[in-house]
Amino acid sequence: MYIRLNNVSVRFPIYDAKQRSFKQTMLNVATGGRILESRHGPAEVEALRDINLDIREGERVALLGHNGSGKTTLLRVLAGVYTPVQGVISVRGKITSLLDSMLGMDGDATGFENIRLRALFLGIKPNAINRLIDDIAEFSELGDFLNIPVRAYSSGMVLRLAFAISTSVQPEILLMDEWMSVGDERFKQKAAERLESFVNDAGILVMATHDLELAHRICDKVVRLEHGRIVEAPESTVH
Repeated sequence: MYIRLNNVSVRFPIYDAKQRSFKQTMLNVATGGRILESRHGPAEVEALRDINLDIREGERVALLGHNGSGKTTLLRVLAGVYTPVQGVISVRGKITSLLDSMLGMDGDATGFENIRLRALFLGIKPNAINRLIDDIAEFSELGDFLNIPVRAYSSGMVLRLAFAISTSVQPEILLMDEWMSVGDERFKQKAAERLESFVNDAGILVMATHDLELAHRICDKVVRLEHGRIVEAPESTVH
């Protein structure tokens, strides 16, 4: 099980780049202001540049950096959401992503139907889903609400259901964008214990966070990014 990135870069095109006073301001916040002009096409935002990483089984890696440093973009590259414009990514192991716990939820479907839909989206096989339903239902504490469409739920109820589904199976490679916190105080404690167990069971963890104390508590390695580049990392993690 491993993750390897060799000279990975990600750029996004900006259309109508010369007419962007507000757009320029937003991009400065999001990317640190690194805009690449082009004579032959739209300008581009360089979100990641020459990323080299070697993450091995058993490692827990925290990605630290300011807003727009590239942490979430890097996680989305690992999850397959974004395709690099250059470089090579090699992954051995099944990726479980908690980047968007709501992804795959259908408001017109019932809670039970969403358990099946979301579980399929996570790559869980149908026969395995049947064995997980009772555990997910019990943990979510939604009771009879699981028989009605999710659009009737409060936002907190939807998060509880999504969290219960997403943390129902042991991950091989786990990607997280910040530490998840859901529900009222009693449920938060219950969820925190489940999440910590879920993270501990992962073969590899890569987590983006702003919290240095959390990074050192949960992870054994810290990688710092600035403006889409790695500026600090353990020697064993970069190459």
